[in-house]
Amino acid sequence: RYYRLAAEQGLADAQFNYGVFCECGRGVPQDIGEAARYYRLAAGQGFAQSQYHLGKILPGEAGGCGQGATCRARRGRSIPRAGGAADRRR
Repeated sequence: RYYRLAAEQGLADAQFNYGVFCECGRGVPQDIGEAARYYRLAAGQGFAQSQYHLGKILPGEAGGCGQGATCRARRGRSIPRAGGAADRRR
């Protein structure tokens, strides 16, 4: 509830986190469209993690990560930062 309130106030990190909750169905009903909406808001402010997640869900917007092991595994995985291996491959 508080993440959503903060996200609605325009805080990029809260928008990203609420997007993750919507994508994975953690504490809210799973809604990939809503996740994409909040990822877009945060990405528009330059929040790199939102840009990454938005890119992951856009090609197959029906389904997201679900509520299973993929989501639990993702919580502990770090996101590549600018200048990392992902940027060198381009």
